[in-house]
Amino acid sequence: MSRYVWYKDLTRYHWFVLTVAIMGWMFDTMAQQLFNLARKPAIRELLGGRSSDATVSEQAGYATMVFMIGWALGGVVFGILGDRLGRAKTMIMTILCYSIFTGLSVLSTGVWDFNLYRFLCGLGVGGQFAVGVALVAEVVPERARPSALGMVQAFSAVGNMMAALAGILLGQLEMSGAIVGAWRWEFLAGALPAPLALLVFKKLKEPEQWLKARAEKKRMGSVGELFSTPRWRRNAIVGFLLAFAGVVGLWGIAFFSYDLLRPVLEQTFRAQGFTGAELAGKTTTWIGITSLLQNLGGFLGVYAFTWLTQRTGRKPAFAISFLAAMGMTAYTFWNLKNISDIFWMIPLMGFAQLALFGGYAIYLPELFPTRLRSTGTSFCYNVGRFAAAAGPLTLGLLTSRVFAGYAEPMRYAGVTMCLVFLVGLAALPFAPETKGQPLPE
Repeated sequence: MSRYVWYKDLTRYHWFVLTVAIMGWMFDTMAQQLFNLARKPAIRELLGGRSSDATVSEQAGYATMVFMIGWALGGVVFGILGDRLGRAKTMIMTILCYSIFTGLSVLSTGVWDFNLYRFLCGLGVGGQFAVGVALVAEVVPERARPSALGMVQAFSAVGNMMAALAGILLGQLEMSGAIVGAWRWEFLAGALPAPLALLVFKKLKEPEQWLKARAEKKRMGSVGELFSTPRWRRNAIVGFLLAFAGVVGLWGIAFFSYDLLRPVLEQTFRAQGFTGAELAGKTTTWIGITSLLQNLGGFLGVYAFTWLTQRTGRKPAFAISFLAAMGMTAYTFWNLKNISDIFWMIPLMGFAQLALFGGYAIYLPELFPTRLRSTGTSFCYNVGRFAAAAGPLTLGLLTSRVFAGYAEPMRYAGVTMCLVFLVGLAALPFAPETKGQPLPE
């Protein structure tokens, strides 16, 4: 029997839809990652440059919490709009929102207005995922759906790598003295995707499944129906718990590995004689390299989940991924102490962490009918961020207060936080297996 090649089933229009969804989510994750890379130097400068590392870490936790609350709120609102107004129209709004407010972060003069821009950017960031995966799930042929959705999520790692490359380039420019404050330039780069909205506006059509559901006058995007119908309510709660564990793991722990590594880099480069702008630029460059390696691992991790889930089913693939993410993240936070460690620990952590997100792209749209697909997917992926927003705050408080008396408190905080992956494992027995099943109606 010949091996099935999924992409041979795609028409030219299928490829266009897939490309638009990939670009929308890729630039979305670029905006997210630019924040992670620029967060600490931005806050340090906005606080006046004299604050302690503990204060900067705590404020970084607050800024990330604000961003994730905006992300969660935007996910809910745009998720409902995706079902009610259509996938294409909502995608335009989300792209404009996250790109414009990422760019406006350049104008920040203090922590308060910086956090305001982070919140507004988060609104757009939150809405993109659910609309994009719902669009792809409804347009591409059924057999090709898992691989196509896996590709959408894999390119989120490419967006992260684009942000990392921008960080490396700007770090080099800062080190040479060509620019001052590379973090502002990083946010400016996040405004570049706005023209993509024009392409979406002109060419993208609403899926036939969505048009049919609307023509039948079904209750589109009804939060009431999502929670009043036992099947959809169970799926929403299970999906929420699965996503909560992965989101806290990534945003509350893994993306703070840059802050864990920063003192190691600064100590190393000071010993080599670097000071001032040269020290800042070299550190920015190596943080960018770290992000690049983490997301290269993540890209491969998403594809690994896509391959695994089509052979074992959704639930076994999630179980393996949760265990791998918990183990590798804890190991990295406890043992990463030298620059050489980033070349293998960071990619492996990225592989394990982002594999879960390949699962969310494939699994969450399979839990809900067309009339609730964007709403339900967004609830699972984004409402979890209301609770997950406490993750960065918790890490910051564990670092600055609970483990403050230890030599390297972030290591203890990160390992403690890895217990969150057990939440995802605990939810799996209640999750429906959707491998080989058509989308529900």
